Amino acid sequence: MRAPSAHFPKNAFLLSCAFTALAWLGAPAAAADGCPQSGAPIVTDRPDVANSSMVVPAGSLQSENGVNLSVRGGGQTLDGTNSRLRWGVAPCLELLVDLPTYFAAPRGRPGSGFSDVAPAVKWQLPPLPGEVTLSVTAGAGLPTGTAAIAGPGVQPYLQVPWSRELGSGWGVSGMVTAFFFPSDPVSHLTTESTFVLEKSVSDRADLFVEYVGDYPERGAPRLLLNSGALYRLTPTQQIDLHVAFGLNRNAPGVIFGVGYSFRIDGLK
Repeated sequence: MRAPSAHFPKNAFLLSCAFTALAWLGAPAAAADGCPQSGAPIVTDRPDVANSSMVVPAGSLQSENGVNLSVRGGGQTLDGTNSRLRWGVAPCLELLVDLPTYFAAPRGRPGSGFSDVAPAVKWQLPPLPGEVTLSVTAGAGLPTGTAAIAGPGVQPYLQVPWSRELGSGWGVSGMVTAFFFPSDPVSHLTTESTFVLEKSVSDRADLFVEYVGDYPERGAPRLLLNSGALYRLTPTQQIDLHVAFGLNRNAPGVIFGVGYSFRIDGLK
């Protein structure tokens, strides 16, 4: 796949936001039967970078967790538990929060410390033409972490994840995100574009490969090729793993990650 130009993600994000705003204003409230119901198999925002386009069922609490080891040059960084809590507060609507993750540097020079806590709200839109599932997430990193790790000040973000089933177990998905850094003296905006090709190999197991591009307002992009697998132990429990490779010098050389997620239903 040819990497997009540095201007493509920004334009794509603006178009996605405009399209989403029109859908939000012009579409009726999403019907409850168009969104996940209690008892449906667990669907998570991991291990790929692109989040799921679907919310968790109303009345369900989902916990997603993982640990990553990043290798860059001669240094290594371990981060965990990468915990995200997702609560279905109404049909097609969830509240979520990313809990602080600790970054440790067992080897090399990178610093150690916690990331910010980041609450958000996610709304799944009515199905779009072509059987495209789309949602919108708005949140913000609050200045609770280590400044050297998380950066300064409040950091809002806006995400538009999407997905489409292709048949025979194949599917495509992706996400466009704008991260805002009002307190950063150098760059106030980073856009991220992802594209995922996935394949269900059984009722419980999925494989995927993903392109990830981070494009700061100033400076060179960071490009990754991510791949991995997930396995549903039960309809409400999942284990996963992923391996990502940096495609340019600004990205880590290799990232290894494993995770475990579970969902509790019937909490209305």
